[in-house]
Amino acid sequence: MDWETRTVDGVLVVRLNGEIDLNTCDVLRSELDRLLKLYNSPHLVLNLGDVTFVDSSGLGVILGRYRQLTEENRRLAIVGLQPQVKRAFELSGLLRVIRVYASEDEAIAGVSKEVTA
Repeated sequence: MDWETRTVDGVLVVRLNGEIDLNTCDVLRSELDRLLKLYNSPHLVLNLGDVTFVDSSGLGVILGRYRQLTEENRRLAIVGLQPQVKRAFELSGLLRVIRVYASEDEAIAGVSKEVTA
């Protein structure tokens, strides 16, 4: 798994590539926490368009970041779920909890608007 990061209007956008599973979840957790502190970003958009697989460990990392951000009145959004990854989100119930957007631009606008609304 690897990733690219950028900020847009103060929102941290992380584009992940590869598999999010037991072998990669500790690195992902640490890296997301580090990036959120480094960029001091109020919100996080995870682009999972290039993620080919996610297991329960990976879903746990994403849910953990969601809970952490929500407790701090910050937001997390997801973009680009591939069918097999979307299925894992559906089965876990995360689609009922975390907002999923069609594009990064929509997600950035969505997380920014949610807090100011």
